[in-house]
Amino acid sequence: MNPFTIAAIVLACVFGGALAGQFLGKRLPRHHLQEDSKDIVKLGIGVVATMAALVLGLLVSSAKSSFDKMSDDLTLEAAKVVQLDRALAHYGPEAQEVRSTLRHNFQAAVDALAGPDEFQDAKLRGMRESAGEVQDAIRALVPRSDEQRELRSQALAFAEDAAAFRWLLLLQEHDSISRALLVVVVLWLTLIFVGFGLFSPRNRTVIAALFLCALSVSGAIFLILEMDDPLKGMVRISDAPMRTALSILTSN
Repeated sequence: MNPFTIAAIVLACVFGGALAGQFLGKRLPRHHLQEDSKDIVKLGIGVVATMAALVLGLLVSSAKSSFDKMSDDLTLEAAKVVQLDRALAHYGPEAQEVRSTLRHNFQAAVDALAGPDEFQDAKLRGMRESAGEVQDAIRALVPRSDEQRELRSQALAFAEDAAAFRWLLLLQEHDSISRALLVVVVLWLTLIFVGFGLFSPRNRTVIAALFLCALSVSGAIFLILEMDDPLKGMVRISDAPMRTALSILTSN
């Protein structure tokens, strides 16, 4: 289920809770709406609101950590590929074919990250087959001197690091945010809005205000889910380091 759909469900639940609270407020006996009752309900809502705020903070922190880590890994991958290409360039003309293969595979990776989600999924899965292609080509090189032998070892180490990142992309295709935790937070938010609606005046201004508040809450959930999957959706990590590395590879 995509983040937009989940956010729409959250909006329906939370705003529906506010409308349900107003509906209940009309039908409760008057003595249930006295000041003492209101104070107790407000205290309860305050406790739930505090718990919801703490858990939302944890969700934001988890999603932001996932987003930042993937961005750092992407930059590191670009640097490793440039280092690999430099090592192969110093190796000599014998490594020219390996460099061409490296450029082709890296171009496919950049296109996959920049493309639509469906295209990206297909390309990233196809990268499993090409992850070891460059490594095999480097192993096939036959050094003729100690310098070439050292450069071959360096190139192989860089290629292994780059291939490890590609496998990391494939293995991290899961949500780091617990769905059960998200459901609990939505239930708490719905309960809070039921309390808001229970004692609120029944007019268009209040309904509009409650809707905007519910929209803000669902927007926060949407951003959390978007950051939790930094390679897809509207909120993506920048592919600028990859494109810069690609321009370096193609200019040499």
